[in-house]
Amino acid sequence: MTAIFARKALIHKGWATNVRLGIDAGRIVELAEDARPEAGDTEVGVLIPGLCNAHSHAFQRALAGRTEKRSPEGRDNFWTWRERMYRLAGSLDAEALAAIAGQAYAEMLISGYTSVAEFHYLHRPAGVHQPTSAMFDALREAAGQSGIRMTYVPVLYERAGFEDPQPQGQQAQFSMGVDAFLEHHAHAAAAASDRLGVGIGVHSLRAVTAESLQQVANVAAEAGIPMHLHIAEQQREVDQCLAHHGRRPVRWLLENHDVGGNWCLVHATHMDAEETLALAATGAVVCVCPSTEANLGDGLFPLRDFLSAGGRIAIGSDSHISINPFEELRWLEYGQRLASQSRNVAALEEAHVGRELFSRAHRGGARAAGMPKAGINTGAPADLVALYDDDPMLVAHGDETLLDALVFSGYRLPVDRVMVHGEWCVVAGEHVAGDSLRRSFAATLQRIGASA
Repeated sequence: MTAIFARKALIHKGWATNVRLGIDAGRIVELAEDARPEAGDTEVGVLIPGLCNAHSHAFQRALAGRTEKRSPEGRDNFWTWRERMYRLAGSLDAEALAAIAGQAYAEMLISGYTSVAEFHYLHRPAGVHQPTSAMFDALREAAGQSGIRMTYVPVLYERAGFEDPQPQGQQAQFSMGVDAFLEHHAHAAAAASDRLGVGIGVHSLRAVTAESLQQVANVAAEAGIPMHLHIAEQQREVDQCLAHHGRRPVRWLLENHDVGGNWCLVHATHMDAEETLALAATGAVVCVCPSTEANLGDGLFPLRDFLSAGGRIAIGSDSHISINPFEELRWLEYGQRLASQSRNVAALEEAHVGRELFSRAHRGGARAAGMPKAGINTGAPADLVALYDDDPMLVAHGDETLLDALVFSGYRLPVDRVMVHGEWCVVAGEHVAGDSLRRSFAATLQRIGASA
């Protein structure tokens, strides 16, 4: 059995001091407060539960910093960015995906994510014309090398848009018929393990037929697994949905599906007031991705109204132009402050914004990933983040402000160690396989550089 002694820990019921954890078979089996360290214990300063990165496109890590040149027309938006992303996708084989994802996952761990929901629609390696499990195998390899806990979310992508029944150009690399997709999902589900969960999803309302969406949603409901989809990310998508269905995207979804607690709607940026309240009432999680949404010019999620109505949120790094959960939470709040010209917008249940945002993201992320038990509690997975308590970011902060410091101090994160399923993946702030993963990533970017 592994034992950890923490001078301070955020356990299931709040902050506690001198906490000793016993860990066996990847889970917390003993928890004692006001304890003393024993011989062989790993002693740490501050211990917090790891967060789930609830929305990831791992391959897009190779695109970070490569889309910031203004086009000659000067009208850059999500749709022009998407063309560059398609070019990257068209250059990737399974070996490249494994290397890029491995680096992204290592960076997640170093920053305090311990699990990831991988929203995956890149089903075919470059040059391959039939669906294959090679890209899924590459993601499994990357998760195994990095040590992160992964919920694989295979995603159905059938068509180019509401009025475009056939995928166009590079979209063929994403497309799959619903029958083949469900076979792929069954194959992935059979590979599930202690550190690999499997959800299911569709890319978006525009990318699948109503009939196929119903089939996929039925599988999610019958299996009791997370159901993910992008929705209402862009105003253009809202306009197209109105033209096709006569309803805004979230309204159409709620009228046509039994949306509930196992659903994760990604972005949901453009909702009217009625949609916001109705979605909150379903118990579904909305995964907001503030750094990507800002980078793409998406808009601002109606956070305060959604939370005030009892809504659940998670966070994700999405396109990975930033991989830092505390930065995501900071900019989630800052966007609301800029829009409302006020401060401490998300402090609805707690007096301190950092504590509230962290708690909500932890609960919502676990739900989006299909993890019924999470946090520092007996029986929960040993997915833990240890922080240096003498770091300038945290020194002299007490229980009330420590998470405020983590979220709102934009300095280097004071991460000492990170554990997933009882194994240390990060030690002294460095990933245990970091050198190897960096070399593979660098070699891959050199190989695909002209395309990326």
